[in-house]
Amino acid sequence: MAEGRVDAEQVFDDFEERFGVKYPKAVACLSKDRDALLAFYDFPAEHWSHIRTTNVTPSSFATIRHRTRQAKGCVTPITMLTMVYKMGLCAEDSWRKLRGFRHLAKVIEGVKFKDGIEVNEDDKVAA
Repeated sequence: MAEGRVDAEQVFDDFEERFGVKYPKAVACLSKDRDALLAFYDFPAEHWSHIRTTNVTPSSFATIRHRTRQAKGCVTPITMLTMVYKMGLCAEDSWRKLRGFRHLAKVIEGVKFKDGIEVNEDDKVAA
């Protein structure tokens, strides 16, 4: 939850120092994936909460899972797939939009972000 990558790196170093002796395997597991864990700092700040969550898939498909469990054995694989697709379309109305969805085009185009803020090439040249 640090403001930027530099602060996050410092907190990560403190974490390794504090818990490395007591839980060496767990700290080693997290440390080897350090770059991946902090990669969200290279995306728009509005996207950070969505990237850090682990609840996307279970909550999105809870309704579908509930309905398909009730219908097991009553339909063919094709009709089950069709039913899941249609339920997904209906459930989509209640899903919330990504915060900062307007930045998605920039992310796809490869625009660089640093600590959640867009980096302009003009700013680098001026500096």
